[in-house]
Amino acid sequence: MTEEHRFPCDQCGADLRFDPVAGNLKCDHCGNEQPLEEHYTGPAIRELDFRAALDKQLPDAEIEETRVLQCPNCGAQVEFDDTVHSKECPFCATPVVTDTGTHRHIKPRGLLPFALEEGAARKAMTDWLGRLWFAPNGVQEYARKGRKMQGVYVPYWTFDADTTSAYRGERGTVYYVTRTVTRNGKTQQVREPRVRWSPKSGRVARFFDDVLVLASKSLPKRYTDGLEPWDLSALVPYSPEYLAGFRAEGYQVELDEGFHEARARMDRQIERDVRFDIGGDRQRIHGIDTDIRDITFKHILLPVWLAAYKYRGKTYRFVVNGRTGRVQGERPWSAWKIAIAVVLGLIVAGVLGYFVAQNQ
Repeated sequence: MTEEHRFPCDQCGADLRFDPVAGNLKCDHCGNEQPLEEHYTGPAIRELDFRAALDKQLPDAEIEETRVLQCPNCGAQVEFDDTVHSKECPFCATPVVTDTGTHRHIKPRGLLPFALEEGAARKAMTDWLGRLWFAPNGVQEYARKGRKMQGVYVPYWTFDADTTSAYRGERGTVYYVTRTVTRNGKTQQVREPRVRWSPKSGRVARFFDDVLVLASKSLPKRYTDGLEPWDLSALVPYSPEYLAGFRAEGYQVELDEGFHEARARMDRQIERDVRFDIGGDRQRIHGIDTDIRDITFKHILLPVWLAAYKYRGKTYRFVVNGRTGRVQGERPWSAWKIAIAVVLGLIVAGVLGYFVAQNQ
């Protein structure tokens, strides 16, 4: 069954929204504020069994259906309530008209609430644009005066796993030999490095906690990676009250696909552990056999302020970490600013060349 959440103001009946600054529910119509604790009913954050999820054996309580629209341009799946039948995609500014379709997925277990209000996020974005000297003035001005930024909770997976890895390799110890060489008719002694290799095998163990994997395909990964780090220790149990006034994107990266990326990250860390265990000056790894067990996961939501601006036929997208204010996005270039910089550079080079020639 599709879940619907509304939080009416107890004074005027208008919809409440989550206020990132106060950390409570606020009515924009009459200014009434209500503590979040009055509404909060979310369960404690706990990990779910990965194998059970792959076998579709999760309890029904862990599954929900939400109404989503899918952008035909970037593929984003964003939740909307039943009163919305057309909307502009917050990820790429494409106008979208949608049917009342639903998306069945694993419920979020936790989230990081927004800590920055829209005005602070916009200031962080415009300050960032202001430091890009080659950005077109029109884009900077359009961003300052454009529509409000959209607050969207972006989906992620986290994975936990216990690993033990047996390895085979070689430890390299650098030593030096002295040789006599003749260069340009002169004889001299030189020290040349050599490596003495010896076989090495052993085991390393590591518990991985909250390996974070983006579950969205709507934004370039380099943007979302650039918003890190996220303080996952501040996660709170999922409750729809935190989404009041915001959007939530449905995940597009399925659980098994997400674990494939998490496993690649784990393997890179295990390789670093093996090299450290081999020791010496250099290392060769011939094989690593990893036993991975007790795999658990959770679906979480992280807060991102989005701005998608269409300027002279091109879409510029900017993202702001909803807690730290860290900004990533398109790096727009102004052809005339670049041309001016080139001309100024040539003038400076010409002036310097003139003075050098005069001094000679």
